[in-house]
Amino acid sequence: MKLQCLIVDDEPLALDLLESHIKAMEDLELAGRCSNALEAGTILRQQRIDLLFLDIQMPVLTGIDLIKTLQNRPRIILTTAYKEYAFDAFQLDAADYLLKPITFARFLRSINKVCGQLHPTPAATTPSTPLFEEAFVYLKTEKKLVKVILKEILYIESIRDYTRVITVDQRIIAHQRISTLEEKLPENWFLRVHRSYLVNRLHIQAFSPQSIEINEKHIPIGRQYKERTLDILMENRL
Repeated sequence: MKLQCLIVDDEPLALDLLESHIKAMEDLELAGRCSNALEAGTILRQQRIDLLFLDIQMPVLTGIDLIKTLQNRPRIILTTAYKEYAFDAFQLDAADYLLKPITFARFLRSINKVCGQLHPTPAATTPSTPLFEEAFVYLKTEKKLVKVILKEILYIESIRDYTRVITVDQRIIAHQRISTLEEKLPENWFLRVHRSYLVNRLHIQAFSPQSIEINEKHIPIGRQYKERTLDILMENRL
């Protein structure tokens, strides 16, 4: 059964672009398009909508205000031209958020995420698997190669041509650039959140749009890494 989609945006070009993306997908069907949230509210009460593409900034009633009025919410993908609304998407339990202009590649990734939530499949290797429990790397220091268990790494900080690797019980200065370590570490376990920081997702205790908290250390999220970082972290929300 195709997902019934409703687009809500006060910009005609944005409506046209999303309609084009939806019509390119066999699993999606356009149920309607609205230029304001009031009209969308009426449609949502009258017919089945599985997936709502909702602009945030609209006159009279914003997308966020509309969400707060809905009792039976469909899956919602927020669309916006402003990155600072990413955390609002998390707080409102939106399935995803898309930054304008919305490319088809990013649109497709969002749809795959929604379909994954509706029809979950066995998860890929995560930090809780036996493989992660046993994995390790050797880090080059001044005098020797030091064995480090991956699950014990909290975060990695760049110091020009060196890196400071912070583990559960030690600090290691390694003779390797952070970009080199990033290439060698499994990307589904370690996340580059800043030009100077790699973090172990297993040890993230809290996060906001500006920073990640690990072991009482507040690690900044860089501007160029913000969208991907929040996108990944929000996949694990409850």
